[in-house]
Amino acid sequence: MQVRDAQREVRDVYLGGAVGQAVSGLIWLASAACGTWLGPRQGILVLVVGGMFIFPLTQLVLRLGGRPASLGPDNPLRALAMQVAFTVPLALPVIGAATLHRVEWFYPAFLVIVGGHYLPFIFLYGMWQYGVLAALMLAAGVGLGLSGPGGFSLGGWVGGAILLGFAAWTLAQRRRPEA
Repeated sequence: MQVRDAQREVRDVYLGGAVGQAVSGLIWLASAACGTWLGPRQGILVLVVGGMFIFPLTQLVLRLGGRPASLGPDNPLRALAMQVAFTVPLALPVIGAATLHRVEWFYPAFLVIVGGHYLPFIFLYGMWQYGVLAALMLAAGVGLGLSGPGGFSLGGWVGGAILLGFAAWTLAQRRRPEA
């Protein structure tokens, strides 16, 4: 299988990543809501625990929509997809250290880590748009981290909005006829 064909299958199966970004965005917003109205501990737990369910929930939504939910066994990008997925959990100690230093850095640290995690998606999906998503999340994380007190949950709201906006943008692009 050629790389271009493998990338096309990734885009087709996962709808350009739109479903995963929507699921992720909703988890970020739920986390931000808990962080705003219940407290930082609850917001942190929702994002960390909820993040473990992004891929299974994405598969569930795809299956409920009558779509395939996994790549074919001959797709050479299956291994890359799995490796990229593990970058965020492996970086949780960095996010934890930032949060222990200053609880307001939880979401900015998560934005930076998740933004960096999206860079390999450019190749995985064959979509330059993931460079935009990575840049937005990285810029938001660094900007919020350096800007000083903005409240604990602001980064969660920003992250959720970026992810849902990206999901909508990706779906809109998929629906446009190619030139």
